[in-house]
Amino acid sequence: MAISPYVLEVLRKAAGGRDLDEFLLELVADKLDPRDRVEAYLALHEKYLREAEELYARGDLPQAGEKYWGAVTALLNAIAEKRGMPHYSHRDYSLIVGRLYKETRDRDLVVGFRMAEGLHANFYNNFMEREEFDLHREAVKILIEKLRRFL
Repeated sequence: MAISPYVLEVLRKAAGGRDLDEFLLELVADKLDPRDRVEAYLALHEKYLREAEELYARGDLPQAGEKYWGAVTALLNAIAEKRGMPHYSHRDYSLIVGRLYKETRDRDLVVGFRMAEGLHANFYNNFMEREEFDLHREAVKILIEKLRRFL
């Protein structure tokens, strides 16, 4: 099945610059079985992580950082779906990480999440040099591995 060019353009406009896959998932999420939503968020996570690595390899640090942020939030969405927690805002993500920290006392969860927020901020302001970006990236990759264990 293919989407017509016209409908694709309408969807892009409606998404307002957001990732089209993420936008479409948001539109249909309430129509999916919870297990399907978790799988969809995991697929989105893999897509963002793959894109982040490609952008990083090309040296596009602001875009790479935003994709790492997307990879983290997609995992948090999947975890929240499994736990019946809200996951619709930045605040919700902070609360999810806070709850996971309370359960595990794993400081890497909080530190990694805050480093992911730094990469997200860098997307808008482009203030990080490569060395600092690499520190954030390393912490985010550790966070991602730890978050995957909750699934």
